[in-house]
Amino acid sequence: MPYFTKLLLLIFCLVLLVESRKHRRRRWTTHLDVQRASHIFKKNRDLTKAWKGKTEQLLRVDEHDFTMRPAFGGPAIPVGVDVQVESLDSISEVDMDFTMTLYLRHYWKDERLSFPSTNNKSMTFDGRLVKKIWVPDVFFVHSKRSFIHDTTTDNIMLRVFPDGHVLYSMRVTVTAMCNMDFSHFPLDSQTCSLELESYAYTDEDLMLYWKNGNESLKTDEKISLSQFLIQKFHTTSRLAFYSSTGWYNRLYINFTLRRHIFFFLLQTYFPATLMVMLSWVSFWIDRRAVPARVSLGITTVLTMSTIITGVNASMPRVSYIKAVDIYLWVSFVFVFLSVLEYAAVNYLTTVQERKERKLRERFSCSCGIPHSKTMMLDGNYSESDANSLAGYTRNQMVPEEEKPEKMVVHLAMSNESNSSRKRGLKGHVGLRIIQNTHAIDKYSRLIFPGTYIFFNLIYWSVFS
Repeated sequence: MPYFTKLLLLIFCLVLLVESRKHRRRRWTTHLDVQRASHIFKKNRDLTKAWKGKTEQLLRVDEHDFTMRPAFGGPAIPVGVDVQVESLDSISEVDMDFTMTLYLRHYWKDERLSFPSTNNKSMTFDGRLVKKIWVPDVFFVHSKRSFIHDTTTDNIMLRVFPDGHVLYSMRVTVTAMCNMDFSHFPLDSQTCSLELESYAYTDEDLMLYWKNGNESLKTDEKISLSQFLIQKFHTTSRLAFYSSTGWYNRLYINFTLRRHIFFFLLQTYFPATLMVMLSWVSFWIDRRAVPARVSLGITTVLTMSTIITGVNASMPRVSYIKAVDIYLWVSFVFVFLSVLEYAAVNYLTTVQERKERKLRERFSCSCGIPHSKTMMLDGNYSESDANSLAGYTRNQMVPEEEKPEKMVVHLAMSNESNSSRKRGLKGHVGLRIIQNTHAIDKYSRLIFPGTYIFFNLIYWSVFS
């Protein structure tokens, strides 16, 4: 019996010894793992590994209901906003809108996100945490299209400070409506606004304001547009009222654009002016050159119609008159009047030639005038030229049928001396030379350019 008890005690001691060694081995292995982890932690200083899986617990996201705004049921939470404009991508007159890319930043305080910190440093997160906390529901009023950039990931940044202050930033491209006034186009200036407002929270729940006043809006110095000069950016704010929901804080990003005129000078004003000046060339062309003057008038009219159509094709169909319409239509009227001017000249010339034909027939039948001679004179001949030709016989004259472009001059003379012939030409000789240039053409050479220059002076002084 004593031997059996001693054997049991021996076995029990062996078991205790084995378990003790295993326990020491485990403690040593754990100690080595801790030393290795501590060494790696000190070497890399990677806080994300130390807080791996503990971020939500650090911010206590699961302990609060973030579907409600901060200080729910209390006073309105102030949300500051500042914007940095990266680019103005396009301005469309036809669609009356603009496209802008900007960095939109919100600032507010949410004590539910406060966390203990010894160095008072903030923590920065990407867009994955934004879906789990409360953020302001700001939207763009009168926007047609907008999106947050997502290459290579969502361009969203969230920065949380130990005391609960939050910075929420995103990169957005938005296309918004701009009510443009084209009454002075293309000598116009346009003012457009990008409007920001909370969609759900009235001014009793959320107070939206510019964080630093006019300094809250910053622009890139490299912003430029092909057709516009950006004159200034500025911010404003006011309350907007909706009859069914109430009053909301609305922020405005205003910018003024002035159109570059040089493009339209080259493409519209200079061609229109040249067409008007080209129509005046017909005043110096012989009034009997019907094909030349008619084709010149029709060509200038059709060209002006093409210019007007091209300008209106790139513009919205507004119901009021634009400045460029005034210039083009006045120019069109000048070109059209030059065509009507030749129609009047041609008609009066026909009437005048009919009277001359009757006068020639009357002189040709005057049988009582001795030694009457018929000569063919060009319209440029003077009275002295007619006197020098007075001694020519009929056989020396060119028949009228062979020279239709010459003017017929009937001279009735007696066989007197040269001095008596001159007195006869002044008093008794019927002389009629139809000129190549009508009086209307002479007046038009002065009236048309003078009136058009006067119109240009008034136009550019009013619209510039």
